[in-house]
Amino acid sequence: MSKKKNWFLRHKWWIVFILAAVIAVWGLGTKTAKTTKKNFVTMDIKHGDISQTVTATGEIMPVNTVSVGSQVSGNIEEIFVDYNSTVKKGDKLLTIEPSVLQASVDEAKASLDSAISQRNYAKNEYNRNKTLYADGFIARSELEKSQTTFEQADSAVVRAQSQYDKAVTNLGYATIVSPVDGTVISRKVDKGQTVAASFQTPDLFEIAEDLTKMQIETAVSEADIGVIKQGQPVTFTVDAYASQKFEGSVRQVRLSPTTTSNVVVYTVVIDVDNSDLKLMPGMTAFVTIVVNSAKDTWKANNSAFLLRNFDGIIDVSSESVNPTNHLAIQREGEIILVPYTKGITTATETQIISDEVKEGDKIVVGYIGQASKSQKSGNTNRGGMMGGPGGGPR
Repeated sequence: MSKKKNWFLRHKWWIVFILAAVIAVWGLGTKTAKTTKKNFVTMDIKHGDISQTVTATGEIMPVNTVSVGSQVSGNIEEIFVDYNSTVKKGDKLLTIEPSVLQASVDEAKASLDSAISQRNYAKNEYNRNKTLYADGFIARSELEKSQTTFEQADSAVVRAQSQYDKAVTNLGYATIVSPVDGTVISRKVDKGQTVAASFQTPDLFEIAEDLTKMQIETAVSEADIGVIKQGQPVTFTVDAYASQKFEGSVRQVRLSPTTTSNVVVYTVVIDVDNSDLKLMPGMTAFVTIVVNSAKDTWKANNSAFLLRNFDGIIDVSSESVNPTNHLAIQREGEIILVPYTKGITTATETQIISDEVKEGDKIVVGYIGQASKSQKSGNTNRGGMMGGPGGGPR
């Protein structure tokens, strides 16, 4: 026992040196292994809803607005409604002072009575001449002359009757009535004002037929109009209720284009339910048209799909396997290839359509220290780099 102890004492420095050498070699090997292991850069795959949208602005207005005018001229005698008045079809809106129109009726009536008297006289004369001609007391020319006079008098009665009817109708136009059920949203005249209807019909009122049903006319550029279809859901906000979202649907895409600042735009009409009457005509709506949507789907940031090839990440056995149809997925520390198809794409996210994606998967977009083309050609690059061959994120 003492011999072994003495041997250890004599060779202790050699033993210490050998142990230190072993530890150093083991540490160097571990360090080398660590430095050769690639640190992949990944992006998360998320699960949730995704929507492709088109945004625009437009003006809220009633679905049907009727402009009420006057066909006759004169001074406004009385106005029976004001802004926001609710009216029914046939309700009296205003009256025009009728004295001039009544005088026209009286004049036309007098002319009609005179024409009727002339016709009665001519008729009696014609009947007498028929009897005299039958008895041979007058010539045929006299009979034909009396017949012509009677026919002209009869035509004059018809003409006078039409003038009288016209005058009576114009007198009726002195009372302006509502053509529809609705709400008065604009009154453009005041009591005592003169209405001149000589060349064109003056507008007196604007009546919104039904304020519970509104519409938005919004302009969509030609770049986006191809994805807008009838029936698509719409959400919008207005400044008056900034915290509230309203809903609607696309009713019509009008085919008539308009060019504004060299941009071709098309009018899209959106139906809006306004049962609570919160929305008012003329409000500006900030519209979001939902073009396409998916719920409970896989998605990732758009920058996760910029990988050009799988060089240095994973070996592929076929040229048909590439980043356009497969994703390099990091799962439980391993890199695998998963087939996929791109779905809905928004400004920030892209839908991933695949049955092989699992919760917790990450998309590999490159690795730390990956060289660019400039490095391979001999140029010096400061610091580590993430990106595919050719530069940029992979």
